[in-house]
Amino acid sequence: MERQSTYTATATIDEHGILTSWSEGARRLLGYDSSAVVGRPASALLAAESAAARRAPAGQERWNGTVPLRHRDGRSLELGVLAHRRTSDTGITEWLVVSAVTARSQPPRGEPLEEWTFLQSPFPLAIFDADLRLVRANRRMEHALALPEAAMRGLSLAHIVPGAASEETNHSMRLALESGRPQEVRLRLGPGLGHATVLTPLKDADGSVRAVCLSTQQPAQDSAARQRPSGETASRVGTVADQARAAQELGEVTVPRLADVIAVDLLDSLPTDAEEPVPQPGPVVLRRAALRAFPAGDGPAYGTGVGEAIVCPADSPPVHCLAAGRPLLYDTTDPAVVAWAALDPGAAWLRASGAHSLLAVPLLAQGGTLGVALFGRHRGREPFGPEDLRLAEEFTAKAAIGIQQARAHSRARTTTMALQRSLLPHKLPDQGALEIATRYLPAATRAGVGGDWFDVIPLSGARVALVVGDVVGHGMRASATMGRLRTAVRTLADVDLPADELLTHLDDLVLRLAADEGSADPSAETAGGIGTTCLYAVYDPVSRRCTLARAGHPPPAVVTPDGTVRFLDVPAGPPLGLGGLPFEVFETKLPEGSLLALYTDGLFEARDHDIDEALDKMFRALGRPATSLDSVCDRVLTELLTHRPDDDIALLVARTRALHEDRVASWELDNAPTVVSLARHYAGDQLSAWGLDEAAFTTELMVSELVTNAIRYGRPPIQLRLIHHDTKLICEVYDSSGTTPHMRRARIFDEGGRGLLLVAQLAERWGTRHDRVGKTVWAEQSVAPV
Repeated sequence: MERQSTYTATATIDEHGILTSWSEGARRLLGYDSSAVVGRPASALLAAESAAARRAPAGQERWNGTVPLRHRDGRSLELGVLAHRRTSDTGITEWLVVSAVTARSQPPRGEPLEEWTFLQSPFPLAIFDADLRLVRANRRMEHALALPEAAMRGLSLAHIVPGAASEETNHSMRLALESGRPQEVRLRLGPGLGHATVLTPLKDADGSVRAVCLSTQQPAQDSAARQRPSGETASRVGTVADQARAAQELGEVTVPRLADVIAVDLLDSLPTDAEEPVPQPGPVVLRRAALRAFPAGDGPAYGTGVGEAIVCPADSPPVHCLAAGRPLLYDTTDPAVVAWAALDPGAAWLRASGAHSLLAVPLLAQGGTLGVALFGRHRGREPFGPEDLRLAEEFTAKAAIGIQQARAHSRARTTTMALQRSLLPHKLPDQGALEIATRYLPAATRAGVGGDWFDVIPLSGARVALVVGDVVGHGMRASATMGRLRTAVRTLADVDLPADELLTHLDDLVLRLAADEGSADPSAETAGGIGTTCLYAVYDPVSRRCTLARAGHPPPAVVTPDGTVRFLDVPAGPPLGLGGLPFEVFETKLPEGSLLALYTDGLFEARDHDIDEALDKMFRALGRPATSLDSVCDRVLTELLTHRPDDDIALLVARTRALHEDRVASWELDNAPTVVSLARHYAGDQLSAWGLDEAAFTTELMVSELVTNAIRYGRPPIQLRLIHHDTKLICEVYDSSGTTPHMRRARIFDEGGRGLLLVAQLAERWGTRHDRVGKTVWAEQSVAPV
């Protein structure tokens, strides 16, 4: 009979339930291309509401069961799946979901005696076919891996027990198949298996190798001496930056080796005095961090789920254990345990698991109590003894250290995130020159939040400045440096410095900060923000010109109204903090409706595609028509990100608007005192044309003072310009002198000196803007919409 093909469908799902990868096998199985499902909720593939599927990730590191999924053609498929929760070295957590799809018939069972030998062997045994897919597993192997044979059948070892050890064992199985000689692997495939694994080729009557038998030793589960944690196993506890994961690792290591069921419950808040484990006995609120049983169990029968709060009565075993600060051993027939198990939903797992022996161990770290670990054993095993108690203390002590470190890391990350978000714009300022949308995504690594930032700064003359920057490093130092630099940029922008001069001043500031921090902490890396990159752009809606300069930052992309996408050729200046190197300005005219995209380099630091592919994806996302800029931002992130980012991402997208001639009026003025009345007349007529007669008196008064100052203290040519922009009316007077006017307080009998003081009282904002030649004094006021 011809053997039909078997393949494996795999997918990965992030902690938010979003599909992040989709294999070719998954496409063959359900008919969806990768581009149609990656980035979308995994629940969209369910053919019906499945309680099992939705409950799986809540509190377990592994789940197996049957899930109804919908094929692309509308059919409903009942599929057996196996899901593993895994965390990378960078701290990114996701679920690997696998399903074996096979059309082959089951291999024939052997003679009764051979079948009994296989099933009742004292050693874990598994048989893998010529494609290295599991076809048989005995009860010992099921027990060691805590998985039934049906859940593993058709899967490779790497999909059953993900990890480097499985990959190495897979390679050795291939050698056994090809050479026909047994192989031995000195690796541990799982907590319930020994260090030595033997791979025996299985041959038919003709001597051809048809399969491989994997056999290994299993530590005796009722002998505490043989349960002693190896260095590899013990080191797994307390090494992660997620307290829930640290608690779950305790369950992985101890079930089924030490116990058949474990519940880990943590205090929501730590006692203020670390020397006092827990106050006098009383009701205590805990939160379930882990629940693990063998055979696998969950659901309503097990009561409180992971993440839910538990109120433990004062006379319950967990509270007694917390108050005593030491392990306590119970028989489940004790009246106190019986009463607690009958009334407390948090103890439902004790009844559901059929445990007859209960061991409560406090989680202690540096004198403080973090919670309690509750171990249970089935009636088929001996009750916990003194050696079991000692071993449980050893495991929980390591877990407590990991949980405490995870809490500290979580607090630090939360603090840094709060600081970062407080330093970023909470609300974009009102301005009419640009339509703007932004996105900020913090890094998902253990290094913490970085120092990426963006800003939108209204300037004089209806112009707007756009800023995007990236501070080197992560954590509190990077966020604090970002806050300093953002404040400095806003201050320098308020005095209307050109883009290249602004970056030069910012470069000097970074050097000074680095010198200050370096003297205080010589070991500090990237002190003061050395290596920070920044892009500064100013858009003028009157001239439709955009002026840009960058310090080591990626160039902005622009999309013209005809759909052309390109990078602006802004000269690449050095990163901030190098000192002595110039920054160059790039100026371009943008058609009305053009799209500008400013971003940080985290957008392109993906693991699954190169930079050229990423640029192509971004260009396609920007070039496609969209109903809003928010849609553009979301599309760019969806196209480029298949997982939570390894570095911070700041994205700012802006669509240009224009102020047409009917909103701007300008006049050349003679350098003579008699022109002041003429300037007032020009202004009054223009305001009447705009329907702003109510603002005429105030505006004419400011025009009179500004033009008088330009004639008296400046040099020709002199120009008056009025800009009506939404609800803002801007009055500007230009002259070719570079002297900056200063407001002063006039004495009682002085005949002059009150002009700028009067302007400051009448205007909402006023200031001076220096050009390459000359200066412009401006004043801005609010007017009623017409």
